[in-house]
Order: sequence, then structure tokens, then C-alpha cells
Amino acid sequence: MKILFSILFLLNIQSCMSQETKKVLEEDNFKIVKTDSEWKQVLSAKQYYVLRESGTEQAFSSPLNNNETKGTYLCAACKTPLFKSEHKFDSGTGWPSFDTEITGNVTYTKEGASNYYGIEEHCATCGGHLGHVFNDGPKNTTGKRHCINGVALDFIPNP
Repeated sequence: MKILFSILFLLNIQSCMSQETKKVLEEDNFKIVKTDSEWKQVLSAKQYYVLRESGTEQAFSSPLNNNETKGTYLCAACKTPLFKSEHKFDSGTGWPSFDTEITGNVTYTKEGASNYYGIEEHCATCGGHLGHVFNDGPKNTTGKRHCINGVALDFIPNP
């Protein structure tokens, strides 16, 4: 019975979070706006699930989690630069983690966010869901942990 209650609770939270994300995406004025059909033409099924439906990829599934090459991480949907490699760290969570975003290129959903799930992050250009930010990052820098779905990112190495 406890397992069934837990599953129903998690499904309810995910449903509420998805509704909140849709509200934010409809209310904000992003520079790049496409229909669902247009996004499905340019994103893979996994990218669409994460970026447009606020899904989460499986932990430790992204090759970007272990990427140590110097460069810039971009939004996979619109190629906006989001994070620099010098701000990436190994959080042990299974998702690429950063302590600092590129100022102005990430926006946040504050309403309805819980401490457990963190505050939801979106690309400020297209509104794509990136992941969540928590206050348990490196204390010697910002103290933030931007926990980002690797499938929501592209990577461009430095020349």
C-alpha cells in the first residue's frame, strides 16, 4: 500500500510540475517560439521529452556527464550558450552539473517548486526545460548546483 501511495504521489507531483512549466512557457515571451510540430521536427524524441515536456533523462546516461573537454554547453534546441566548462563539476548525481550559468541565458520557474526538486531551469531564448538548480553546490564558489539533463545540451569545444 505504501508503494502505491508513493507512486501516486510522485505522479501527482510530476503532473503539477508539467502544468506549471506549461504556464511559464505560455506566459513568457521567448525569442524563439515554435509549435509542438515544429519542435518535433528538429529535436529527437528524448530531447523533445526533456526540453518541451519537462522530462528527465536517466541518471548517468549522458556522455556529457563525464565530459572534461574545455568549451561551452549550448541549448540543444536553439544553440544558446548556457554554461562554460570551467563551471562544470562532478556532483555524483549522474547529470552534468555546473555552479554558474551564463548570465541572462537561463531563466527559472519559482512558483510551485519544492526544495526536493529544486527550482526549474529553462533556456531564456526558447523556454526549453534544462533541469533544476539546488543550493548544495560547491561552497567555495556559488553554492549552486545546476543539475542539467545532458540531452538538453550540445557541446562546442574551445578551438
